[in-house]
Amino acid sequence: MSIEEICHVQLDGSKAKDEYSDLSLRLLDLSDIDDFMVWGTDEKVARFCTWEPYTNKEDGLNFIRNIVLPHPWFRAICLGDRPIGAISVTANSGNDICRGELGYVLASKYWGKGIATRAVKMVAKTIFADWPHLERLEALVDVENVGSQRVLQKAGFQREGVLRKYFFQKGRSRNMVIFSLLSTDPQI
Repeated sequence: MSIEEICHVQLDGSKAKDEYSDLSLRLLDLSDIDDFMVWGTDEKVARFCTWEPYTNKEDGLNFIRNIVLPHPWFRAICLGDRPIGAISVTANSGNDICRGELGYVLASKYWGKGIATRAVKMVAKTIFADWPHLERLEALVDVENVGSQRVLQKAGFQREGVLRKYFFQKGRSRNMVIFSLLSTDPQI
């Protein structure tokens, strides 16, 4: 089943009936810049991200043009056809080709509504078929980002442990929780 086929169907297979039922994933494009800027300029959203909030459209356009468009698996999380966030899988190479890293971001007005969890489940249902070489999907989450940890757990990822002082971000070293989902794990 392709990502396009499952986008508008609730995870149990029936049509969703809530106000967020028209959830889909699609390519993010330059024409989405105004929607991108909603979450891209939000300090709450950028708090746990590697980037600082965007301060102008030109920087946002450059990000979409230079990072998003050439990326092999970067999608907008949409309500209707309007982007409210983004989700990506970044492939590893060489001896690490069996692993990919999941990342996602969502406009803060949509936090706590199950949207990120549904988007992660959509990716989990398709990525192992899209990339047959992938055996493990992982996500690194700041230990202070409890909401994102809940998203991954609800989507069926296993919490594997804490990587202490794992990398330097925004002026200090960060402890990260590592989560994984294997291609052989049951899909939730």
